[in-house]
Amino acid sequence: MALTGPALLDSEEALPQGTEAVRPTPPPAVAKVLPKAHREPAHDTVVVIPARNEEAEVLSSLESLAAQTHRPDLILVVVNNSTDGTERIAREFADRPGVPQTRVLCLPDNPHKKAGALNHALAGLAEQCGDLTGAARYVLVMDADTSLHPRFVQRARMVMESDPTLGGVSATCYGRSGLWRNTWQRYLTGMQIIEYGRYAHTRSRTDLHTMAGAGSFYSTAALQHLIDARGEVFWQHSGNLVEDYETTLSLKEAGWRVTANQYCVAYTDLMPVLGDLVRQRERWVRGTLDIMRQRGWTRHTRLSIVQYVLGLLGFAYSLGWVAVWAAQSIAQGQPAGDPLWLLLLLAWSVFSAVRVIPLGWKAMLVCALLLPELVFQFIRTYWMGASLWRSYTSGAATWA
Repeated sequence: MALTGPALLDSEEALPQGTEAVRPTPPPAVAKVLPKAHREPAHDTVVVIPARNEEAEVLSSLESLAAQTHRPDLILVVVNNSTDGTERIAREFADRPGVPQTRVLCLPDNPHKKAGALNHALAGLAEQCGDLTGAARYVLVMDADTSLHPRFVQRARMVMESDPTLGGVSATCYGRSGLWRNTWQRYLTGMQIIEYGRYAHTRSRTDLHTMAGAGSFYSTAALQHLIDARGEVFWQHSGNLVEDYETTLSLKEAGWRVTANQYCVAYTDLMPVLGDLVRQRERWVRGTLDIMRQRGWTRHTRLSIVQYVLGLLGFAYSLGWVAVWAAQSIAQGQPAGDPLWLLLLLAWSVFSAVRVIPLGWKAMLVCALLLPELVFQFIRTYWMGASLWRSYTSGAATWA
């Protein structure tokens, strides 16, 4: 598959987003514990990959790890609730000569989904050495449909080593192209590529909303802190749809910092089918809203709450602007040519194009046309609004 995104800055290759059910709140991790006596961990970097029915993608994920300039010492593939050939493909990779040490763990009946798979791997790792800090210095969690840039681990380690207060480094994600079968699917994946790319270049580095589920590089000291506080790293509850966001908040509340780095690049699959895209985004947004409502207005959630509200208001403004322009055009019997409207339209077009300069001229042209983005904004607003409604009116959501 072709990869999209700006060029990476290295010499080898280019481096380049009702009744309300009572939901239990995860126990907070409040204050940092005193560091234990220094000891050298058994491994430097361990990778955990939860995989459910990923036979088409898991091999490319594993091969991207084998191609790292700083190879992980151990890869743990947790095959959970799978009904396809994911386990077979992972074991075939593990048997290859010259690849990083790879273990395949199977959870055929895992009620806690991704969080349960991750906790299972981390618990087994910690058990061998007393705790996580004795087992490894860093843990990389990545999705089975994600591939990493060859220098991802090397760069993430450099970022972590630069600041001992960092609990994690999030990947900067770009979408993979070439997944469409028709014009409509090409449009959907193209808009997602723009969405990922724009988010990658505008997300806040100082108050990161969430670690990317596609690729997150953690300090084991931070993860062990969560284990000491609540018995697990990732909150195992059937209603926890976004374990990455909940864990990000828990790390912040415990005093750890998290950041994103533009050179720690991950390439992830997109959703070419509209129904799959809407279901994925409803799960993300609904899960985020549920967690924000559980936490309330805090210094760690307020930015996310404001961004969500502004997103809905922005769509309402755009829709109102188009409605007024259309009404004037109908009344006049021709497209409204008021200089003020045309000036606003031009400014909107230029601003949309400038925001995606790093993605190239094609993305700039699509955004400058405005209509493609407006259509996608209708779809986005649907899943944002539907998620808000269901968060307040339906019971605790579960993974599909």
